Amino acid sequence: MGKFVIKKTNTGIKFDLKAGNGEVIASSEVYKAEASCRKGIASVMKNAPIAPIEDQTVEGFAKEKHPKFEVYTDKAGEFRFRLKARNGEVIAHSEGYKAMASCLNGIDSVKRNAPEAPVEKTED
Repeated sequence: MGKFVIKKTNTGIKFDLKAGNGEVIASSEVYKAEASCRKGIASVMKNAPIAPIEDQTVEGFAKEKHPKFEVYTDKAGEFRFRLKARNGEVIAHSEGYKAMASCLNGIDSVKRNAPEAPVEKTED
């Protein structure tokens, strides 16, 4: 089972959603306050299971309503996803994947893990 891990950064506080094997499957932006970070986690828990996938890598892709996962390619040509909340704000994003199938597996993992994931806070 996955878990959310809250950790401090040089500029604030963020969370990672980690799969059962410890791999990071999604990360947040950097928040100024822990309370805001926890609201972000709650938003991912609520929105991820119901969010459709908008594949922006194909020409003439169908626009989806928020919340949604957006799949896109970055400057290095890798596939990435971002989860947007109902208000259109990005609440989580992935690392780069070499294959589209791996990116889609990452989204599936977020959908499965986020709703019931416990929240931990690290002090490192």
